[in-house]
Amino acid sequence: MDNLSIWIIIRRLRLPILIIIITFSIAILGMVLIPGVDDQGRVYHLSIFDAFYFVSYMASTIGFGESPYAFTYPQKLWISFSIYSTVIGWFYGIGAIVSLVQDKVLALEIARARFVKSINRFKEPFILVFGYNTTTKKLIEKLNQEDRRMVVVDKDQNKIEALALENYNPYVPGFVADALDTKILEIAGVKSSKCQAVIVAFENDSKNTTIAMKCRYLNKNISFYVRSSYAKNNLYLESLGFQHVENPFSVISKRFELALIAPHIWLLESWIYGKSLKNQIKENIPDGDIIVYGHGRMGKALEEGLKKTDRKYVFINSQEIFDDSVAHEVHGNEIIERELLDAGLKKASVIVAASRDDMVNLSVITIAKKYNPKIYTIARENDLKDLEMFHAVRVDRNYVLEDIITNKIYINIALPLASIFLEHLYHKEDSWGKKLLEQIFSKIGNTPNLYEVAISQKETLALFDVLRKKVKVKLNILKRSRENYKKQNALLFLMVRRGNKNIILPNDNFEVKIGDKLLIACDQESKVELMYILDNFYDLFYVIHGYEKISGILGLLNAKR
Repeated sequence: MDNLSIWIIIRRLRLPILIIIITFSIAILGMVLIPGVDDQGRVYHLSIFDAFYFVSYMASTIGFGESPYAFTYPQKLWISFSIYSTVIGWFYGIGAIVSLVQDKVLALEIARARFVKSINRFKEPFILVFGYNTTTKKLIEKLNQEDRRMVVVDKDQNKIEALALENYNPYVPGFVADALDTKILEIAGVKSSKCQAVIVAFENDSKNTTIAMKCRYLNKNISFYVRSSYAKNNLYLESLGFQHVENPFSVISKRFELALIAPHIWLLESWIYGKSLKNQIKENIPDGDIIVYGHGRMGKALEEGLKKTDRKYVFINSQEIFDDSVAHEVHGNEIIERELLDAGLKKASVIVAASRDDMVNLSVITIAKKYNPKIYTIARENDLKDLEMFHAVRVDRNYVLEDIITNKIYINIALPLASIFLEHLYHKEDSWGKKLLEQIFSKIGNTPNLYEVAISQKETLALFDVLRKKVKVKLNILKRSRENYKKQNALLFLMVRRGNKNIILPNDNFEVKIGDKLLIACDQESKVELMYILDNFYDLFYVIHGYEKISGILGLLNAKR
């Protein structure tokens, strides 16, 4: 689309400019035609240039004096008329300019031009984000720290202004527009070859689905990350080929299931999603009966997971709380209390507050602790503004929907190998997870980091060059210390991805090749060590051969020795 701002300016200023030209022309013509008298008493006529010069400063400053000679009374009369006519023309023109500056259509067009210009300047791949809310704000903050380029589109002017105030580096351009408009999708760069991915994270599933489908029709070569809160909508999107459909309730259900039947796998999953690997007492869900208050989207998702366990559970349909008949009560506390007691609250070991209202969930937790102080509490938190209140009542486990979506999309984009590793993790026995945790604890400690690297000229220059020369490099070599090659750094290779094949927990004798992608668990010091080994020729030479590389004759003698 062409920039229309210049045409809007020309159209709005056309009449004011025409009026100024006409009034100036009439004033100049009168000055040329009306005869004057010079200092010798002779009749003369102003030249066109002299008339133009005089009218120009007369119209803007009411004159610097009569030039080139004192004017006659007819000339003065004409000048008086000209002063008022040109001033009126100027006032009209200034008013038109002020009105133009305040014109919303022009402002939108200028903003669009700047937005398009910002995108065209990108030299790197970028991610297109639709919707600027709590979820995407956190996601942008995380990805921005990794120097990822992003573009944001939202219909709310206030949200885009808030985005501009964040002062992200690299810069994140935002545009106020309805993402349902196909033309807006094109303006935002969805057709661009540099568009790497599209994130659609509005709270409206229908809107998310529509935008995702339109983007896919425009460009099938990009990755899509679509938020969806309903199981049927998930199935629909997956049937259309969307691979990353992020449903917070499905994630909660899977985590709850793992916590009950495979706690070690659950602990590994929590670590990959950014939580500390150090297991705390409160993270262990006790044995016993489970009460779930709420049988909506989250409740039904939890039920799918609970069916795979041997736990006894009871669901309470909380719909009555939202009826108009109890709207005058404080979230129907009496109803909540009666329903919880009827469900066996006093004997239950776990209570899950899973309704769509944070105040109802807080009431459920408060009442549960009143009758059963030792009960393990789990709460769904819908609005981040209420987070402090959940902390205040000391909920044992809090599921924050925004955080779940943010972390899920972030892992898929920033740590794709970790996302693949997670899928393999879900199919492993808990005993396997326990052994892996023991390996991590013994080699790295309880605060490991995740690190991903691809063996390529761009990311691992030294290793790439060595492998290109047909030198065999095994994983145990990459574990060696730069200080003493006989010692190993605190790191563990979790997975090697070669083409479409994934090698889980490869052994130390595994030979790496160009194009391999490595997923590594390590502490910060070992990560720095590995980065040097992969990218520095001298460090890599040392860990391969056991002695330092020396240039010249001394180097040849040392090699022979």
